[in-house]
Amino acid sequence: MRKYVTVSEMRAIEQEADQLGLTYAQMMENAGVSLGQIVAQEFGSQTNRTVVGLVGSGNNGGDTLVALAYLAKLGWKVVAYLVKERPADDPLVGRVLDRGGMVICVEKDDAEYRQLQAAIGQSDVLLDGVLGTGFQLPLKESLAKVLKAAKRCLEAKSSPTYVVAVDCPSGVDCDRGQASEETLPAHLTVTMAAVKAGLLKFPAYSFCGRIEIADIGLDHRFPKWESISRFVIDDRWVQERLPRRPDDSHKGTFGTVLIIAGSENFTGAAYLAAKAAYLSGAGLVTLGVVRSVYQSLAGHLPEATWLVLPEQGGFLSEASLPFLAERLKTAEASVVGPGFGLHSGPSGLIKGLLELGQQNLTRLVIDADGLKLLVQDQYWYQKLPRETVLTPHPGEMGVLTGLKVAEIQAERIRVAEQFAQQWGQVVVLKGAFSVIAEPGGRTAVSPIATSALARAGTGDVLAGLIGGLRAQGMNAFEAAASGVWIHGQAGLLAAQKLGTSRCVLASDVLEAIPEIFSRLSR
Repeated sequence: MRKYVTVSEMRAIEQEADQLGLTYAQMMENAGVSLGQIVAQEFGSQTNRTVVGLVGSGNNGGDTLVALAYLAKLGWKVVAYLVKERPADDPLVGRVLDRGGMVICVEKDDAEYRQLQAAIGQSDVLLDGVLGTGFQLPLKESLAKVLKAAKRCLEAKSSPTYVVAVDCPSGVDCDRGQASEETLPAHLTVTMAAVKAGLLKFPAYSFCGRIEIADIGLDHRFPKWESISRFVIDDRWVQERLPRRPDDSHKGTFGTVLIIAGSENFTGAAYLAAKAAYLSGAGLVTLGVVRSVYQSLAGHLPEATWLVLPEQGGFLSEASLPFLAERLKTAEASVVGPGFGLHSGPSGLIKGLLELGQQNLTRLVIDADGLKLLVQDQYWYQKLPRETVLTPHPGEMGVLTGLKVAEIQAERIRVAEQFAQQWGQVVVLKGAFSVIAEPGGRTAVSPIATSALARAGTGDVLAGLIGGLRAQGMNAFEAAASGVWIHGQAGLLAAQKLGTSRCVLASDVLEAIPEIFSRLSR
């Protein structure tokens, strides 16, 4: 599991580890060797490579020197460029020299940084180990000049140099996500032990490239490390939690999803949610819709069963409640709200659902207009079954909490965690790097930010995915986090297939979902 930490949390973890026997020196050695291994793996068995390391005076510089020595031992040609002079007897510098590496000190270079330019000009790989997680803007002028010179040289090269950021791209604030203009864009960021919070914020994220984790030796022996309950979702985490699909199963094995959605003006919401629920692996999907939605969609989703409900002006009516009460009790999961509209009919329906009581509502996912309509009851969250999955975007979260969107966006994790605990529900705060928080304290962060999902209907797809996973027996938090990750990957894949994120529609995201599940089953 890829843990997600603030800078102060990481500092406290390392301090405790040092006190309990995993010394700073050993953590640095572990980090540097792991970094070297990851870099070597990027190039397979090719050892006739040249790597230049920009070496700062702190721990990142030490990690970089260890990695350079490791690569030199494998046969790489190694150059360490010290952007700040290190002690003459520095054993890490000595190790690089002992293994045939070259060491250049910035003080011995000229004002045009010609030695730096020559080294980068011949390099296949550049390790950016100038600044680490403790950096805060502004950037010192002396370091800014070195990074500017490196950037100019990288941009001028006819053959690209593969840039690897050590722990973080130099010039990035690893809490706030700010970045200096001199920061070098990396192809790969190898971050130590855990993903730092600022790396999954903009603009920092745009400098990171792919993010990998280096092992520095932390494990269950260290309480502060073990206590971290925030993490970044990845394929392995999802793969380990998806329900198995035995060959002797039947449709009842994988549960029934009831989708209560749509209106005359928003027919597509019901379709998108229902199809996503089926694609998640659910055994049966029933749509509770008004007649106009049924007439529009029935031929497009032959696998579904239908519950045609009373309407009021083209919207679901409160009179639907008697027809839904038993279905809500018996369905393994229910998705409520996509395409509802905010008219009096769906408003009355939501009021009626809340009055049914917790014992008559199971495994709910509430989305879109369904969320906005909850707030007409001051105590709505007490009437829902615990760990209902709520899937607001920032605007809907603003309606639910009374906070301004800017406040929510500035503190996304804190806000999601606070209200998950206050409401006793699982909160999926959608957007770039979606946050999934449960009342028990776990928080998952999606590693995905893409404009491919900035399109009407993609939220309906997500709600259906989560509902389908809930119906198959996954708990609320794991279904929500897995659904968010699968949904995000499907958005990325759809953009890749089309060659642009600009043209991705919600239906394209739907079509990409099977391939994501296929990858997870390999």
